[in-house]
Amino acid sequence: MASSPSRASAAPLAGASTDQPLLVVEDLTIEFRTGGTWAAVVDGVSFTVDAGHTLGLVGESGSGKTVTSLGVMGLIPALRGRVARGAISFDRQELTALDERQWRDLRGNQISMIFQQPARSLNPAFTVGEQIAEVVRRHRGVSRKAAWRRAVEMLDRVHIPNAARRAREYPHTFSGGMSQRVMIAMALACEPRLLIADEPTTALDVTVQAVILDLLRELQDETDVAIIFITHDLGVVAEMCDVIAVMYAGQIVETAPVDDLLRRPQHPYTEGLLASIPRVGEGRRIGAIPGVVPPPHRMPAGCRFHPRCSYSIAGRCDSVPVPLAPLDDHRAARCVRVQDLELRGVEDTA
Repeated sequence: MASSPSRASAAPLAGASTDQPLLVVEDLTIEFRTGGTWAAVVDGVSFTVDAGHTLGLVGESGSGKTVTSLGVMGLIPALRGRVARGAISFDRQELTALDERQWRDLRGNQISMIFQQPARSLNPAFTVGEQIAEVVRRHRGVSRKAAWRRAVEMLDRVHIPNAARRAREYPHTFSGGMSQRVMIAMALACEPRLLIADEPTTALDVTVQAVILDLLRELQDETDVAIIFITHDLGVVAEMCDVIAVMYAGQIVETAPVDDLLRRPQHPYTEGLLASIPRVGEGRRIGAIPGVVPPPHRMPAGCRFHPRCSYSIAGRCDSVPVPLAPLDDHRAARCVRVQDLELRGVEDTA
């Protein structure tokens, strides 16, 4: 578990390093059309990530994690979605101003993404080697032979046995864990500077999950790639990330270096997520947060979490929107009671 607060952050807080991070997302708001109106699915999200470091985006399904990543990748569907406001700067280049041709040059080359459910992301009509080689040819302009060599090299790099033989096989012959390795090989084939991993260990058993996490750490050490790691599992994030940004109902509600957040959360939602982490041998009841994430077109007034929060106070938590306020140089929380609550972290929930 690492902690490097000046290198990856969920907001450029006062006193933080002035060095330009690789990725800077500021006030990102993404809307989707629903019922003839536009509803904000992501609302005012800001974070930064530096090369060689990992930011974890954490929250329940429906919190806005994946939509945020699609916004960074320029993959919001134009007919029913839009970036309503905000800026996304990658290596000092503003991404929201790019046209589709410029995006095609960037995706898979400088910025890559591992999507959920790798088996569905691979084309069953082509061998895995052909699919990796296609990415290499598109962005590197090399010959078919050179692209194929690179594909085999990448499969070997992600520890797929007999890589030269398996490159000629089709996706249906690969297990879930092996399919995930193929997706990682494809994402890293052109040595991107930023990798977005969206639930990369979902539906994998714990043994395969550990192998995938080890592989990502190994490749990050080798290539200095920056990673945005998206998951609902704080236990996994604890193993991978430098900084955690907790999302709820389209907003970041807390951000902190990983060790600080796990030990002393500053938002009730984070406390609820930590209480839900199963721990072997502790013999305790796993916590649960009552209710569900509200839909984008029915956000509650005030703090969006207050209808599910056992600490909420009528007239204080349900009246006006709550900003994400800095607590120090490296922490921020979106809670009006942050100064008078003593929330439980991992060490307190046994």
